[in-house]
Amino acid sequence: QTQLVESGGGSVQVGESLTLSCTITRETSSPYAVGWFRQVAGKEREFVAAFSWIRASPFYADSVKGRCTISRDRTKTGVHLQMNNLEPEDTAVYYCAAQTAYYRGIYGNPSHRAADYAYWGQGTQVTVSS
Repeated sequence: QTQLVESGGGSVQVGESLTLSCTITRETSSPYAVGWFRQVAGKEREFVAAFSWIRASPFYADSVKGRCTISRDRTKTGVHLQMNNLEPEDTAVYYCAAQTAYYRGIYGNPSHRAADYAYWGQGTQVTVSS
């Protein structure tokens, strides 16, 4: 069983920064990837970024590329998402999720599909005000 706990959400002003953290506890093998999704009420969950355990590399959605940095801590028990120059459109509930298997595409690249992630955190609210 894998458990994910997010922290670091909050309310900020346009242009400010925020760092979200995800602590991972697991009783099974290492994940394939751990990523962040966000969701606005009434819309589907949207891929933001993920860190591939296989390739030890970060991957980003085009909407946040250049503004976000995802990293894995040295103990490999957490990932962090640093978000800079936040915009009102970044307002959402942010979820940490673990992908445990390869499904398609280039091996080692994280999936952008929420359905491919088996474990989820409870979510943390990020609100960006103008």
